[in-house]
Amino acid sequence: MRAVLIGSTIALIIGLLGTRSFITLAKRKGWGQFVRDDGPTTHHTKRGTPQMGGIVIISGTVLGYALAHLFTWDAPTVSGVLVLFLMVGIGFVGFLDDWTKISHERSLGLNSWQKLAGQTLVAVIFAVLATKFSRGGITPASYRISFVRDTWMNLAFHGTVIGLILFVVWANLMIAGTSNGVNLTDGLDGLAAGASVMVFGAYVLISVWQFNQNCQFNFSSKCYNVRDPLDLALVAACVMGSCFGFLWWNASPAKIFMGDTGSLGLGGALAGLAIMTRTELLVVILGGLFVMETVSVILQVSYFKATKRSNGGVGKRLFRITPIHHHFEMLGWEQITVTIRFWIIAGLCVALGLGLFYAEWVVGV
Repeated sequence: MRAVLIGSTIALIIGLLGTRSFITLAKRKGWGQFVRDDGPTTHHTKRGTPQMGGIVIISGTVLGYALAHLFTWDAPTVSGVLVLFLMVGIGFVGFLDDWTKISHERSLGLNSWQKLAGQTLVAVIFAVLATKFSRGGITPASYRISFVRDTWMNLAFHGTVIGLILFVVWANLMIAGTSNGVNLTDGLDGLAAGASVMVFGAYVLISVWQFNQNCQFNFSSKCYNVRDPLDLALVAACVMGSCFGFLWWNASPAKIFMGDTGSLGLGGALAGLAIMTRTELLVVILGGLFVMETVSVILQVSYFKATKRSNGGVGKRLFRITPIHHHFEMLGWEQITVTIRFWIIAGLCVALGLGLFYAEWVVGV
């Protein structure tokens, strides 16, 4: 537990002080934000705001984790390192996207296929390695699809090779879903950072609880088969602390944006924690805000295409604009109002997810 406190504190300090230094560097280098022309007109004032602040979030997380292990003289675990690998790898794809926008001075970075290829490469490496390194018969990841723990749905029902292929596909879907979900949410000052603090805070609680009730030393019928729960709590705490520090500068009016570097990296870390803690389907509830943002885009595109085919080539829209937080801006809501109310939604989703997690343990189903 000392490592969790030390790591989160270090990550918080790096997020707070490191972001301030990065703002100065970004302004000097001209790493400014480019704003989409079809969005709310109030966003035009954000043009030129420093971006790629996700570099600080990822750096704070990695340094917090490393220094916590150094100060406690405790070796890192495979589970923790793999989640950090996923965060850094997916974040690097986001960095390439951000850098393309800056170098070409446009609001569009990598195309969808380039971004998908980068995410897939990192996800495949992560998924394959996560099924190795067994300790006491427990690997970092499981072939079973999980909710609050492993369920009866076994991807390896036709053998290990088929199971590995299916798990790689499943992990790719999860990583793509969470990373793009956070990415879509990152459209208002402080929105994605604030929501991420809550979700990763939930994973600190979940992982600590799994450590206390772990099957490696607790042989009750309710114990959890998670390989390195306390180290996963450290990773989640470092991400939470780093986001907290970054939020000081990212809150309205934002002095810096996390960019795709941060949003994709945070989504990757979220998927990694969900897979390692055996809460793969629970993350849909914990990250309910990210799901809502993603679904709004899917509905908008699907409805537009469907009505375009049946309406003589003229498509209709469900919302004025997506992701859905921009829809409420177009209705006249102030940015800060949308952000706070969406934070409330994120908090309710986290509370519901934690409630379900604890209720399952109490009932023992």
